[in-house]
Amino acid sequence: MKKRSKAGTLLKMLGLVKPLTGFMCLAVLTGTLAFLAVQFIPILGGFAVLHGLGHDTPIGITAIWVCLVLFALLRAVLRYTEQRTNHYIAFTLLAIIRDKVFQALRKLCPAKLEGRDKGDLISLITSDVELLEVFYAHTISPICIAFLVELAMVIFIGSYHWSLGLLALCAFVSVGVILPLIISKRSGNTGDEIRAQSGELAAYVLENIRGLDETVQYGNGMQRMDGMNRKTQQLTENQGKLNKLTGFNLALANTFILVFDIAMLLLSAHLYSKGITDFSGFIIPLIALMSSYGPVSALANLGTTLQSTIASGGRVLDIIEETPETEEITGKQNVSFSGADCENVTFSYGGDVVLKDFSMKFPENKIVGVIGKSGSGKSTLLKLLMRFWKTTNGTVNISGTNIENINTANLRDMESYMTQETQLFKDTIANNIRIGRLDATDDEVIAACKKASIHDFIMTLPNTYETQVGELGETLSGGERQRIGLARAFLHDAPFMLLDEPTSNLDSLNEAVILRSLKEESAGKTVVLVSHRASTMRIAGVTHSVENGRVS
Repeated sequence: MKKRSKAGTLLKMLGLVKPLTGFMCLAVLTGTLAFLAVQFIPILGGFAVLHGLGHDTPIGITAIWVCLVLFALLRAVLRYTEQRTNHYIAFTLLAIIRDKVFQALRKLCPAKLEGRDKGDLISLITSDVELLEVFYAHTISPICIAFLVELAMVIFIGSYHWSLGLLALCAFVSVGVILPLIISKRSGNTGDEIRAQSGELAAYVLENIRGLDETVQYGNGMQRMDGMNRKTQQLTENQGKLNKLTGFNLALANTFILVFDIAMLLLSAHLYSKGITDFSGFIIPLIALMSSYGPVSALANLGTTLQSTIASGGRVLDIIEETPETEEITGKQNVSFSGADCENVTFSYGGDVVLKDFSMKFPENKIVGVIGKSGSGKSTLLKLLMRFWKTTNGTVNISGTNIENINTANLRDMESYMTQETQLFKDTIANNIRIGRLDATDDEVIAACKKASIHDFIMTLPNTYETQVGELGETLSGGERQRIGLARAFLHDAPFMLLDEPTSNLDSLNEAVILRSLKEESAGKTVVLVSHRASTMRIAGVTHSVENGRVS
């Protein structure tokens, strides 16, 4: 992930508002008018007092009372409109951002997501995105509103004397600009640390939940609990630092406000005593300043509240802007499958050479066995055929065409890929199998299950194909999950089948059943059968042994 500044993160986040510019302008306009309405209520009260004391006022007493009632009503309507618009903007943008995040994850998967903590990803998708609501609903328009409102108040106060307007300007800048910058600098990278630690804690909790059986079995509960307590304590300490800064910020803001109120009192009194201003010039600027801190007070807390938001925004933008290992290919002429091959392929991962000068042919309508020890590069070979990763050197070809020149959708249509670990979703068996082809009919799903020799088992279940498999397929055995994965591959009905350890979780009897089914149902298909078990290779027409990334 690239390093970005806080200002850069804010600008990127601000750019996402562009489609909703009109709504943002409406929020700023109504918010500005709402604050001006509420600030002029005490000012009008001041005019009423002056009128009662016999001093001249800009408007009569009747107009003052009418304006008081009107401003009170307008305040409610305008404030509601501003809040409603801001939250519409925020939640619309959150939906857009979530869509962008899931699109990015789809492009990054699997190469850029392998080895990444799933709990951290869950934290990013949920809490990090949710925190951006603070920025879009409670930051952008309040900054604009504060600028417009306080500018209007500086002009109004300055109309009595320029020095009063200058003092008001200093007060607003100090509370709304200088103070947040000071607090932001003092907080440093605390917000980044909190978001990172939150992701780590989420990943650790998810890991502990998944490994609960092993934890109980081997009596590691206290050790795992100690680890969770340490991570929680670190997060609590950093959050405590941020909370202390927030409290200090509030105290400092109130101190600034008090100092400037006293300064306004002394300055307006001085001007009145010198005869430079009349009595209204003494009382009204003081009332106006004391009633005008609302918008900048909201900004005063941004130095701390924005820390976590910026950190979350940075994490979200990193995912959205991350360059995928392989780009989506479109616009090429579709090809039909007529065999595949690898020519002098070299592939390195993390600096380690996995395949080196690797060449192999996969003729049409043949079962090609690839056998080798774990870590020899067998699974990597299938991922390169799927174009999940790019080769470092050499080419992977299908139908004589480099897969870098084949449309991604066309490539996926030609290939059925069964991984070592079949991922099941918390849904019915039928819907889990239908992932292989979403428009498949019930009869086609059943036919695929018969080919994978799991139909009879499914029919023994109380709800047959409508049986829920539970989270991650927890209600099924490893062999049952594996056969569901094989049923998906059959349902996809591609001419090029890539099977990674399709019988690793099966006993010898079930392995024989699956292999017989594979041999019978693979007519007209090219099958790459990867395994470390010699027994699996007996149906292969040709078998290659892979050792240390080379064909031996």
